[in-house]
Amino acid sequence: MPSSFTVKHAAGYEQLMGRWSRKLAPLLIEFAGLEDGERVLDVGCGTGSLTFALPRVAAVQEVIGIDYSPVFVEEAARRNKDPRISIRQADACALPFPDGSFDRALSLLVLHFVPDAAKAVSEMRRVVRPGGVVAAAVWDHLGGLQSMRMTWDTLAARSSAAREARSRYFFQPMMRPGEMRQCFIGQGLLDVQETSLTIRMDYRSFDDYWEPIAAGEGPLGKFVSALSQADRAEADAAVRAAYEGGQPDGPRSFAAVAWACRGVCPTS
Repeated sequence: MPSSFTVKHAAGYEQLMGRWSRKLAPLLIEFAGLEDGERVLDVGCGTGSLTFALPRVAAVQEVIGIDYSPVFVEEAARRNKDPRISIRQADACALPFPDGSFDRALSLLVLHFVPDAAKAVSEMRRVVRPGGVVAAAVWDHLGGLQSMRMTWDTLAARSSAAREARSRYFFQPMMRPGEMRQCFIGQGLLDVQETSLTIRMDYRSFDDYWEPIAAGEGPLGKFVSALSQADRAEADAAVRAAYEGGQPDGPRSFAAVAWACRGVCPTS
């Protein structure tokens, strides 16, 4: 099942989100737990932010990263230098592994882009052994992703199309408080815990922030790239003004909050 996330180039994704997912990955691992000798599945590995972080935390036996996007699979495989890690193309809603194959299945910043997120959680539970752990994190687009909300709100003030797109972006699956927890419980996971994880997104300049969006990366980039030339010029100027906030262009720092959830697979 394809993701609703738009990726055009691996380098553009890295500038848009990869650099921030690398900061978030250790927080998810700490919350999910990890032990030496485990086999771990990374569902929706992207360019490998979580995949490559796992062996740095524990002496894992094996890590398999899967992603639906050929762009991500190719880039993650290119970066991989660890024989314990393998990268495969696969569907989060139809994982190509036998029941109970892994000690843990983790997913970083993916489930909110999967149209049938509950099915993906069900598949993660299926491939994890009894007593093993399923864990995931998604951005809190509405209340916790200030850098993206700044732009969506700026654009939404200018057009009804942007307001409609903003609503879809803010209320993707798993983003409301408690929603991921209820999904995990509904899929039969036990001892389900939900929390929030916070990092900061530090940009060098407006161009550092805007370049991947202007190039069409991600949901916001997809919307911006579809604007007419005149509307695009107005959007560029309006978002620049929002980023600068009345001060000269330069570094800006935005808090970024993700919802995280973990649950244990039943033993009987």
